[in-house]
Amino acid sequence: MKHWFITTDGSLKTRWQKAFENVGSSTPEVVLQSAQPNDLVWLSTTVESWPQLVPLIVAEGAIAVVLSYVPNDREALKAFDLGARGYVHTLAAPEVLKQVALVVSNHGVWVGQELLAKVLGGSFKTLQQRHQGGAFQHSEYLDLLTERERGVALAVARGATNKEVARQLDITERTVKAHLSAIFKKLAVRDRLQLILKIAPLAEQLSS
Repeated sequence: MKHWFITTDGSLKTRWQKAFENVGSSTPEVVLQSAQPNDLVWLSTTVESWPQLVPLIVAEGAIAVVLSYVPNDREALKAFDLGARGYVHTLAAPEVLKQVALVVSNHGVWVGQELLAKVLGGSFKTLQQRHQGGAFQHSEYLDLLTERERGVALAVARGATNKEVARQLDITERTVKAHLSAIFKKLAVRDRLQLILKIAPLAEQLSS
């Protein structure tokens, strides 16, 4: 796996080189041609065309992480909506970048805790209102899953890690990952965050 950094001048920051061994920086065109599936492409928002580049990166099978000098909720939500798996400060420390890479390369999503709380809190209210109004039934989503997949999905929606899910359901982490892949496909979601947004209200209801 290689780490590619796309910036306005194609330069590499020292902190990026400290974080990763296999790292390169270039223009969007070169990176899109060179990046391999599962490579991480770190894209700075100083590149004006970053909103158009994120979907192209994802289409190539690479993982997109957006870097911002002035992180804000609106920009973060836009990045995730376009398909990015991570959103982090451009000047994040090497150790933080390593953590981001570990999370997103394992099908997770990296987002600041404050933003996560806002996103989930606002989505809970919206989805619960729709649920109460009869717009749709969250249970319909779970009807698409097998019994074991439902258990995994609900555990994840409550915030459990793969290791915690495996322990709760007495299965291996590898099995949890396999179930999650099937769940994502059946519910038409890209990642854990979208899964949480889709079924969290039901998970809360069933646990209360």
